[in-house]
Amino acid sequence: MHEVIICEKPKSSEKIANALSRNTIKNSYKKVPYYEFEENGKKTTVLSAVGHLYSLSPTNSRQDKIFDIDWVPLYDKDKQKKYVKNYVDAIKKLAKGADKFVHACDYDIEGTVIGYNALKYACGEDSIDKATRMKFSTLTKEDIVKAYENPIPIDFHQVDSGIARHVLDFLFGVNISKYLTDSVREATSRYVQLSAGRVQTPTLSILVAREKEIKNFKPIPYWLIKAALEDDIIADHKAGKIFERKEADGILADCGNADALVTDVTLRENKRTPPVPFDLGSLQSEAYGVFGFSPKRTQQIAQNLYTEGYTSYPRTSSQKLPKSIGYDKILKQLSKNAEFKKHVDALKKPLKPNEGKKTDEAHPAIHPTGTLPTGLDTNEQKLYELIVYRFISVFGEDALQESMKTKLNINSQEFSFSRKRMAKMGWLEHYPFRKIEDEKFPDIKKGDTLKVNEILCEEKETKPPARYNQASLIRELEKRGLGTKSTRANIISILYDRKYIEGQKIQVNELGEHLIDTLKEYSEDITSEELTRKFETELEEIMADKITKDRVIDEAKVELSSILDDIDKNKSKIGEKLYEAYQESRIVGQCKCGGNLVMKYSYRTKGTFVGCSAYPKCKVTYPIPRGTNVLKTKCEKCGLPMISFGKPRQRACLDPKCGRNGKESTNEVVGVCPQCGEQLIKRMGRYGEFIGCSGFPKCRFTKSVEEQEAK
Repeated sequence: MHEVIICEKPKSSEKIANALSRNTIKNSYKKVPYYEFEENGKKTTVLSAVGHLYSLSPTNSRQDKIFDIDWVPLYDKDKQKKYVKNYVDAIKKLAKGADKFVHACDYDIEGTVIGYNALKYACGEDSIDKATRMKFSTLTKEDIVKAYENPIPIDFHQVDSGIARHVLDFLFGVNISKYLTDSVREATSRYVQLSAGRVQTPTLSILVAREKEIKNFKPIPYWLIKAALEDDIIADHKAGKIFERKEADGILADCGNADALVTDVTLRENKRTPPVPFDLGSLQSEAYGVFGFSPKRTQQIAQNLYTEGYTSYPRTSSQKLPKSIGYDKILKQLSKNAEFKKHVDALKKPLKPNEGKKTDEAHPAIHPTGTLPTGLDTNEQKLYELIVYRFISVFGEDALQESMKTKLNINSQEFSFSRKRMAKMGWLEHYPFRKIEDEKFPDIKKGDTLKVNEILCEEKETKPPARYNQASLIRELEKRGLGTKSTRANIISILYDRKYIEGQKIQVNELGEHLIDTLKEYSEDITSEELTRKFETELEEIMADKITKDRVIDEAKVELSSILDDIDKNKSKIGEKLYEAYQESRIVGQCKCGGNLVMKYSYRTKGTFVGCSAYPKCKVTYPIPRGTNVLKTKCEKCGLPMISFGKPRQRACLDPKCGRNGKESTNEVVGVCPQCGEQLIKRMGRYGEFIGCSGFPKCRFTKSVEEQEAK
């Protein structure tokens, strides 16, 4: 009897193999690790994928509309994924002739598709009939053994939904991107790689709509009247924003030099209930607000913590913590850490979590497993502690906050001020990531008089709507039903990669804005939230067995065909407008000759640089490091744009000679590179001299001149 277990990642396969047997032996095939053990006459081989092993690809890329597609090995489609071939070969060889298969990839749609394709294409279609499914939410020994001993059938509705999502995303992305790129080529004889997608483009449309709101916003002046009182008290006039200057002047005149009479003091006590457990979206939002982590970075770190067995599966929509996860056991294990113990010991029994409304049939809310981590880097430690303290705090008591509202009368004009302080910390004692308002209450009562030091009149302007940041955009996509918990962070990352958006406070550039404007003019369905939301609903209905995969894909082809026909009818106009927008998006400043400084690509160096649009008459060029962002701010010395580059990010003038009096590199040899053995030379950079390897760009070793001289 030979059993084969297919896992999603190498680390998962190691944990699963070691959890299932003490007799596990680690082997390798083509440098791919695998695990074997034999018990009670049954040989078990634990094999690993490395994420997706197979990808969709056109069966004929010369088709006008690419509708005929098939799954192919990832290494055939992407030459940078050559290492995937060894994993496919290992599965094919080591699974050959097996009697039983276990699908042990992550229990979500992506994990399901990864394992299903590994079974179907690497192990052979007959393997699916012999396969069962492991379902677990943590990679602890207890959960792994439980999932192995209680296998479930493969959910083929989940398989179909996952495959349908991949097919829809591929068909929309590859076809629309191809048609847009072709429209530019036909209109201008220039090649510009443009990108659009089923969820990506409606997301960009949301950002463009906000960008237009901000650009079209006309500020309106208003005035705020405040009273500066004794004991550093600032009271606000009850009118709030005053949009007529005459009204503000009238209030100032009425107040005169009078003191403030206390007309009412109201004290209230408000409960602040504990937070609910993290789902992926709220974890991403909190990590962005507390640490500044991008949603994609948070998802990556959370996945690592899960794979190492420290936290539960992160891609969940649930805000529920079922009793079956074992609260007491997890908290007891966490108490082995002295800091966590202080908080756990303060919890009152019986333990009952404060839960949210959202559920997920596959997984509970994100929580620690109780296994204490070792060897985490700084960011992993931060996110782990955020998850732990959130978990502990949901079992905490209500916090009590006292509020004081005081009403005042200054010569018949009504003012008020408020104070807040904590009466009982409750769960806030266990969650150090919340700002606590704990203000001093002045000792006053109704009928008292307070000295008025000054009546202030502040002139302000109404502000445009705030720009989205990555966390608020994730929340907006969730609210609108666009994308999934697993894909939203990646969608935003793609928009950055495509250079449609930039900045922490997301700003859409000319190319992104013109792309949406052009598509809305000639083929509005591409940007339609309704169409995207309709397909999201149907993908969920596939899982619920309310509609078939083939029907959804056929509907998508009809909708897509209509969109492509609209583009085809207006190819010339679309191409001209998009190329014009592309040209504008490449302009970073003005050259001294009067031409535009433009981002260009060098086929010789395989990198970008800035050059003058008047070339060859003007041959001005500026090299820029990889990963450079051109900023809107100008250099105070020469007026050229500033750039940011490197890790950590540095700021400098676009001209590397600016500020160093035209000095050039001496290229003086000062030693041998400790990493590759090439010569170390003295070079001139944007911030002065440094020591670098002559083997650059293959070797990127650098150090300061001071470090070299100290040797």
